Amino acid sequence: MSDDESGPAFVKRQRVIHYGSLESTAKGGGDRSSVTAAVEAGKEAGHINITDGGHFDLEASESAVQAEALAEFEKRKRARTIQVSTDDSEVKANLRQIGEPICLFGEGPAERRERLRKLLVELGESAIKRKKEEKQKELKKKEEDNITWYHEGPASLKDARYWIAQYSIRRASKRIQQQKADKLAPLTQKQAEVQHLQKKIRSVTNDCSQIGDSRPISYCSFSPNSQILATASWSGLCKLWSIPDCTFIRNLRGHNCNVGSIVFHPQATLSLDNNLCCMASCGQDGTVKLWSLESEEPVADIEGHAPYRVSRVKYHPSGRFLATCCFDNSWRLWDLEVQEEVLHQEGHSGPVYDIAFQCDGALSITGGLDAYGRVWDLRSGRCVMFLEGHLKPVLAVDFSDDGFHAATGSEDNSTKIWDLRQRKCVYTVPSHTNIVSVVKFQPHHGNYLVTASYDGTAKIWAHPTWAPLKTLAGHESRIMGLDISSDLKYLATCSYDRTFKLWVSEHGAGL
Repeated sequence: MSDDESGPAFVKRQRVIHYGSLESTAKGGGDRSSVTAAVEAGKEAGHINITDGGHFDLEASESAVQAEALAEFEKRKRARTIQVSTDDSEVKANLRQIGEPICLFGEGPAERRERLRKLLVELGESAIKRKKEEKQKELKKKEEDNITWYHEGPASLKDARYWIAQYSIRRASKRIQQQKADKLAPLTQKQAEVQHLQKKIRSVTNDCSQIGDSRPISYCSFSPNSQILATASWSGLCKLWSIPDCTFIRNLRGHNCNVGSIVFHPQATLSLDNNLCCMASCGQDGTVKLWSLESEEPVADIEGHAPYRVSRVKYHPSGRFLATCCFDNSWRLWDLEVQEEVLHQEGHSGPVYDIAFQCDGALSITGGLDAYGRVWDLRSGRCVMFLEGHLKPVLAVDFSDDGFHAATGSEDNSTKIWDLRQRKCVYTVPSHTNIVSVVKFQPHHGNYLVTASYDGTAKIWAHPTWAPLKTLAGHESRIMGLDISSDLKYLATCSYDRTFKLWVSEHGAGL
């Protein structure tokens, strides 16, 4: 065999001749099926290659490689012209702004700087600026979403606002006159009174413990004359207890699910007839019921919340209005004299959990599961202060009787003190190791603040230093409710452990 008949050229020529012979056989009248079978067998064996006419364009391939190399060269050229900060913290900030991880495993400052340079080459030098503008637009949109909006209310709301304005102006005048008189008192006298009060607080002990229900007790409240304690339970029952012996008086039957709170009318047991609406309670199913002191059945129902949960109810200091906190992200104000809803206030972006009224009756404060609080002017309907600072839902709010201090308790285990005159948070009390469920200022004076928590303790804090004065420990589980009697002799706590406890000072004469 010669050299020309060996190698790939020979093999190719052999295949072509073979294929041609097959075709000639077919033309010669041979068996077409056997020829087709032979061709298919040749394809499978790899001896016959049949293409569809496609070909490899070497010039196009080379131009694509050249274009890719040129693009890489241009990238490197642009990278040399881009100025990247040598401050590692600034490099990290820039990476965060363009949505990239600020650090990779095993990456040092130099590698991180080079990675930022490459990203800027791909995205463009204006990428950081664009990202910053987009972030500012998002923040602006969030701020716009938090703007309180108003809509026209009924004529009864206007009448209610006028009435509240007249009521609150008289009370505010008396409060300011009293504060001016207190300010003129000798400093030594004030200090002596504060020291005596703190001494009594440090001697507070558990005077009585009572099993209140077969299920957790969610709320407790003293009557205005300090002789009755009302408790609300997850069993659906509300109960009345005599003070200070903690003996059972009566069941209040009407709720079919967890009761969130029960409160007394400001004039109940004082000037209000016992057969009238002396108490109000709310349930998880959205029911709100009014009770007398003489019957086990509710006197009236307030409808309009279902199917949303009502977490808290509170009486306005005048006793004419009742506020309800609803899980439809709103709170309502009901005029009990005309028996209608006069205000349906929105503004929170989450369920409203608690509400409290200023002693004058001009303002209210609400806390919501959106982690914010709001102070509302009942005379104008405006949100006059936005309480921003808690990291988790706000579950408890209260006003001090000085008229301008407010407290909020949150799931972030802290209590914040707000000054309405300065319009800011003036102190944060790291009060507990678990959720703060209740905050309560001393009635009439506001010389101390009591907080209760799911850590099973209640604590008393001095005002305005916020130094801890006393820890009330004794419950076996989380404390869900707390109240201080109007005569300042008793402090009551109720718990998930189904008990309520009465606390008194060993020195007597009240807290």
